[in-house]
Amino acid sequence: MSRVRVVSALALLPLLSAAPGFPRPDRPVASIVSAEWSDEKSRDNAREAEQVMVFVGARPGMTIADIGAGSGYYTVRLAPRLMPTGKVIAEDIVPATVRQLRARVRKAGLTNVEVVLGRADDPRLRARSVDTALMVHMYHEISQPFALLWHLRAALKPGGKVAIVDIDRPTAQHGTPRALLACELAAVGYRRIGDLDLGAAGGYLAVFEPVGQRPRPSAIRACKMRDPG
Repeated sequence: MSRVRVVSALALLPLLSAAPGFPRPDRPVASIVSAEWSDEKSRDNAREAEQVMVFVGARPGMTIADIGAGSGYYTVRLAPRLMPTGKVIAEDIVPATVRQLRARVRKAGLTNVEVVLGRADDPRLRARSVDTALMVHMYHEISQPFALLWHLRAALKPGGKVAIVDIDRPTAQHGTPRALLACELAAVGYRRIGDLDLGAAGGYLAVFEPVGQRPRPSAIRACKMRDPG
């Protein structure tokens, strides 16, 4: 997780207004109340980022979007791996977080990182610009998952993929059950093509690819699977 999440009872919203034309998720959404630096050393000791980067095939020349980049834990580790011709697009929806992320990127001297202020329903990425979109321990915080995944499809290059790291537990407990994740992505036309247990790092990594035509927003149906949270 790129940042420590501090959540109050009021921040667990079972139902939120949907983006126009899209269904709302039929489950709780864990909202961010505040963000601060996480223990990056412990994550490195557990080889979290290394496992994820190897599994998704991060290599020079690729463009990887770090969706919900937060403090930039993955951004600053991905950027050197993609040099000299690849880049990281670091996206977040919190303006203060985006400012802090820009400062961290500048301080680290990373010239192949583009920082983007997105929206809850749209990461605001250029069409066909991304090889892999990465979301780490934040999918359960996306208030408009169907809209975001729909817009994200347009940002993927041919053969592009979406990789999601989360914990197999209810969304109200800051995780996403594997079956629920697969169901929600399938509703927007993605199929799972890979899965990795992250061991000591905690959680799992699931990789998806788009199949067929992007569905009309009005044709997307929220999953009826009940999250026990």
